[in-house]
Amino acid sequence: MAGSTETATEHAGEDGHEHRSRWPLIAAIGAASLYLGVGLVFVGLDLVPSVVPIALGGAGAIGLLAGLAGWANEAFIADYVRNRGDSDSDLYATTMVLFLVSDVATFSAGFIYYAFIRAGSWPPAHLPPLLGSLVVINTVLLLASSVTLHYGHEALEHGNRRRFLGLLGVTLALGVVFLAGQVYEYYEFVAVDGFSIGSGAFGSAFYGLTGLHGLHVALGVLLLAIAFGRALRGHYTPGRDTAIRTTSLYWHFVDLVWVFLVVVLYVGAAL
Repeated sequence: MAGSTETATEHAGEDGHEHRSRWPLIAAIGAASLYLGVGLVFVGLDLVPSVVPIALGGAGAIGLLAGLAGWANEAFIADYVRNRGDSDSDLYATTMVLFLVSDVATFSAGFIYYAFIRAGSWPPAHLPPLLGSLVVINTVLLLASSVTLHYGHEALEHGNRRRFLGLLGVTLALGVVFLAGQVYEYYEFVAVDGFSIGSGAFGSAFYGLTGLHGLHVALGVLLLAIAFGRALRGHYTPGRDTAIRTTSLYWHFVDLVWVFLVVVLYVGAAL
């Protein structure tokens, strides 16, 4: 995500001149500050005053959320209000792809950290049974949501508004249920098994990676909710689907990352 400084978008304004969006840059700077603050919490509290990571993390979270909100508004909402149509559809889709490519680096850092843990003393002293029915159900829910979103977008392209609304609503509901399942899983691990983010290096890796993914799912649910609200107002047509197209790219990416997380963290820890 921090690499997203490259993804500042350009599009034609109402006066015919191109201008560069500042929101991806703001989001990238916020993300970098947030990650730096979190990193200092884990490894740098003996190097800097405790207020530094708190300030960096707080400012970074605000910057990241503001940047993403501004970007979404500029790309999807203000676009409709100005009646500009979908002339920049390919540009916004390319921007999303670049954003996701930079996001791969963020998750890769977490997986590299986990790889170092596995290369050391394994298994850890306290390792609860991670692979259970809940993670299987959550995985099925998330994979199913990708299918419903795909066919919902396909229905929009074929002009079937009723099917599009139904499948988009189902996708949104599946995303919400997945988040609820992850919250319940955290509760079980912490309250029942005594396994928390402070449970050694593996605990920090597990909660860091799954929490980062959960944050991405929450953002995806927000994008889906915005898209669903606009769909109910008739903002989308077969030729006007930029928000659905880019949100689909993001959602499928989040689902793919989850599958990798399950294989590496949940299944891998049991081996």
